[in-house]
Parts: sequence; structure tokens; C-alpha cells
Amino acid sequence: MEKILKPFSGFLALIVAIIALPLAVYMFTLMSMTGELSFIWLAILLFIVFIFAVKGIMIVNPNHARVLTFFGKYTGSVKENGLLWVNPLYKSASLSLRSQNLNGQQLKVNDKLGNPIEIAAVIVWRVSDTYKASFEVSNFQQYVNVQSEAAVRHLAVSYAYDIMEDESADITLRDGGDKVNEMLEKELNDRLAPAGISVLEARISHLAYAPEIAGAMLQRQQATAIVAARSKIVEGAVGMVEMALARLSEKQIIILDEERKAAMVSNLLVVLCGDSKVTPVVNTGTLHQ
Repeated sequence: MEKILKPFSGFLALIVAIIALPLAVYMFTLMSMTGELSFIWLAILLFIVFIFAVKGIMIVNPNHARVLTFFGKYTGSVKENGLLWVNPLYKSASLSLRSQNLNGQQLKVNDKLGNPIEIAAVIVWRVSDTYKASFEVSNFQQYVNVQSEAAVRHLAVSYAYDIMEDESADITLRDGGDKVNEMLEKELNDRLAPAGISVLEARISHLAYAPEIAGAMLQRQQATAIVAARSKIVEGAVGMVEMALARLSEKQIIILDEERKAAMVSNLLVVLCGDSKVTPVVNTGTLHQ
């Protein structure tokens, strides 16, 4: 469990060191001049004070921390910035608390329905617990890389790429948007919590079908779009034909038998639903010619 230490000011220790070293030199000089052994012991004591003060001084930069151990036992973490002083027998390790980006590599995996896809994610993370990051895992940065890849793979195999592949799906990788990113962020936080890592943001940065099926899937998407467009065109054309027949009957402009109605409907549908422009033909005879 992380424990925060409040060290002493390093400036006071620096002043003590600046005073102790000249005094030690002065005492050693007096011993040389007078031959008194008491001066040499005092010089040694002042020199030890100097070493003790200097050895315990450390600098903690902004958004950094120092993890302290005492003969293999965790004693605490220092997150306060500036010039500080701690027990010189402590062993310290520096950790960065800054936010870091992980631009994951493109992974080739199968989605929920077995279609090969390419997927990658961008993750923003930072160290939130210095104890776990230092002692719960051997290398927390490598742990982040491996677990992030595992989370992206798990997300890819849990959902279909597109709703065309699974029409009953509420969420797909392609159309999920923020919901998919939220699920990825939650899973990453769960996986990285044992290492004391917090995920600030996770987003899918690349998503596509694998090259071997990309062409076929593109044709399928185009066909689906064409069918949907044709359906709308036919629906509109039928409405227009119905309206035309109703208006002609209402205005009594012309009385058509069933055979002529069928011919008129056929002609109108050809005109309205055709891909190319229709060349008009002027009938100069009767309706039956």
C-alpha cells in the first residue's frame, strides 16, 4: 500500500553541509598545528555530518516521485517537489507521474463472427500508485504494453465489425463510437489497476477489414447501399403512379380500362426507376395505336 512521506527541507541540510565541511578542514588544520588528538576526532565527526547531510539531499522534479526503501523494506514515497532531505541510508528510485501516450500497433484479429480485421488503439495513462508500480509488477511499462494489447484483442473478439454482419447486435466496433471507447477504457483500468496505473483515455485509432477480405466486404457494402437506394426509389415511384392514376380518375381527364392502366403503370415505373434517361416518344395516333 502506498505511503506518502513528508521529508525535511533540503536547504537546511545544504546549509549544514556547507558549514560542516570548512569546520572539518579547520579542525584538521588545528590538529596539524597543535598536535591535539581531540581536534582530529572533531574533524572526523564534522566530516561525517557533512557526508550524512549531502548524501540525504535529493531533488524531486514536478510530476515525479521517489520510492524509498530501507534495506529492502518499503518506507514510503515522496511526491513533494523541490530540494528535500531524507535518511541517507534510504535507497530511492525515481518514477514519472506524467501522463504518457501509448500508440498501439495494428493488430490483426478475428471479430465476434470470425471476420479478420485490423484494429489499433491510442491510450493515455499515468502512474497513480507508486508502490504497486514499483513492487507489484517487474516492469510496469512492459505490463502496460502487454495488457493494452490483450484488452484491444478481447474487445475485437467480443463484438462484430459491422451491423451488416450481425443485424441483432446493439453495439458494433464500427458504429459503437464513444460506447466502444468507454468499454475499452474500463477494461484497461481493470487490467492495469494491479500495477497502479490509471487510464485517462482510450480510443480506437484504426479499424478496418483485413486486406484479404476488404475488397469483398466493400462490394457487399456497395450492394447493400444500392439495394437500400432502389427500395426508396421503388417506394417513391409506386406512390407517384398511385397519385397519377388517382388524379386522372378524379379529374376525369381520361378513362382508362384495366389493360391501359397496367400499360401506364409499367411505363411510369420504367421512367421513374430506370438508371438511364428515357427517350420520350410522341404518339400522334390514338391510344390504341
